[in-house]
Amino acid sequence: MPRPVTLFTGQWADLPLEELCKKVREFGYDGVELACWGDHFEVDKALSDDTYCQRKKDLLEKHDLQLFAISNHLVGQAVLDNIDARHQAILPPYVWGDGDPAGVNERAVEEMKNTARAAQRLGVGVVNGFTGSSIWHLLYDFPPTPPEMIAAGFQLLADRWNPILDVFQECGVKFALEVHPTEIAFDVYSAERALEALGHREEFGFNFDPSHLIWQGVDPVEFIRAFPERIYHVHMKDASTTLNGKTGILTSHLAWGDPRRGWDFRSVGRGAVRFEEIIRALNAAGYPHDMPLSVEWEDSNMNREQGAAEAATFCKNVDFAPSNLKFDAAFGD
Repeated sequence: MPRPVTLFTGQWADLPLEELCKKVREFGYDGVELACWGDHFEVDKALSDDTYCQRKKDLLEKHDLQLFAISNHLVGQAVLDNIDARHQAILPPYVWGDGDPAGVNERAVEEMKNTARAAQRLGVGVVNGFTGSSIWHLLYDFPPTPPEMIAAGFQLLADRWNPILDVFQECGVKFALEVHPTEIAFDVYSAERALEALGHREEFGFNFDPSHLIWQGVDPVEFIRAFPERIYHVHMKDASTTLNGKTGILTSHLAWGDPRRGWDFRSVGRGAVRFEEIIRALNAAGYPHDMPLSVEWEDSNMNREQGAAEAATFCKNVDFAPSNLKFDAAFGD
């Protein structure tokens, strides 16, 4: 049987969840991945109101939608980041507070702990998100970066995320980092180093998203092969490069959707990601068939309702179960 196909609600947070649920069902999805912003899922209310989680579940059941994960990318970003004015726009006011960077980091840590507790109340086993990074700005290595500065960034990961992951462990919930530029892990080797920094603890794994790898020149299939037991959730998202002699993957400070960019996100199936090979790799890695393929729909140059509906159909068509026998078994003894 194909895996359930869900829609990540993060790019639809301008719509009330009730309205979005109607659309999601019409688009052909089996469920949703709830973002922890907008009114889709609010961590503070989940912990302060004993009826909140049940009301969310009742709403999803009303629309015959399944739920496998929630996602708190925005607050997770503030755990390790060097905080600046940009973060105010993505954080709840009670996490931003007075904007003092150290205070924002501390409150983000506590909110991620509470996200694990809220997920437990809601009855989901995976929280997707970001970690942020205190060393992303050192990527180019100029002025020359002493190795100790990079090591300090991964030590900060351990110092701030281990207490968060302790709560995830207590709650029986896993954290799935979406490997992504601006995070402590953005490719295969930085992901390996992140796992090492955290002692390979089981609470920490990955929300596999091929779109963030392919434009970097990393084969998404190789990421799955590198971490077969750490793929806790899957995003279906596409991207394409348009390197024409003027453009580059650093994108020239050009906005999403600008045709001069060297790469951009595309609606699922309309970019360069080889989803057939990804399904084969997920099957080989043992990614369960009762876990979802979750569409994170982002394409600045396409109508999102058309794209979301098309993506649901694409994902259902591209997925398949692994074989339980060899095709030439009939020729054996």
